[in-house]
Amino acid sequence: MSSITLDNITVDIPILGAGTRSLKNSLISAATGGTLKVRDGYKLSVRAVDGLSLELNHGDRLALIGHNGAGKSTLLRVMAGIYPPTEGSVRVEGRIAPIFDLGFGMDPDSNGWDNILLRGIALGLSLDEIRPAVQEIAEVSELGEFLDMPIRTYSAGMSARLAFAISTSVRADVLLIDEGIGAGDAAFLNKAKQRTNKLIEEAGLLVLASHSDQLIVDWCTQGLWLEHGKPRMIGPVEEVLWHYRVSVEEAAKASA
Repeated sequence: MSSITLDNITVDIPILGAGTRSLKNSLISAATGGTLKVRDGYKLSVRAVDGLSLELNHGDRLALIGHNGAGKSTLLRVMAGIYPPTEGSVRVEGRIAPIFDLGFGMDPDSNGWDNILLRGIALGLSLDEIRPAVQEIAEVSELGEFLDMPIRTYSAGMSARLAFAISTSVRADVLLIDEGIGAGDAAFLNKAKQRTNKLIEEAGLLVLASHSDQLIVDWCTQGLWLEHGKPRMIGPVEEVLWHYRVSVEEAAKASA
């Protein structure tokens, strides 16, 4: 059975080559929404997630809610095993399918066919599992003869199509979605939504980071409101959304 357990995790993202007195560093901290940390008087980092504990079990559908820089995407990457926590522990049971990080497992100098195999392996599939799905992935991507070309020649939308088609070929126990992924034109986006809906229905556990209230309500039953990397509220998704929207409106009025 699928599950995710986060035990008091903290994630510090270093700002390399930065000094404590730099105005740029202050702006970086404000833009990311994290908390600026100073170590040894000169090493800086942004605390993207701060002391968060969470337990998710099979059947849970959780939306991560919050402003840009609240820690949503970082938290997804911790769950996927891409970012190790600075402190605390992460335990995930079940096969993970992350639908984000378009460059993950992709080689720009290899063609589309080879990258189907490479990204599939990076997502935890064996060659025996990915090879039977190659033709389906090619059809979903709608890239045709472009699959014979190096992906460095692709547009951003073409790369997104290929990455999306591969990611959604994985039968996932744990599905992690970052709404920030783009997948191309309107016709393809409609196909992408249908394919994602099917994947969500089959997944044991879903975690979604999104700014779309409609997607959140359609796909999720629980909401976690993050603010500066800390949990502000967790509960039924529509209740959490309501409190978050009220907070956003009050902040806008106060700054007007």
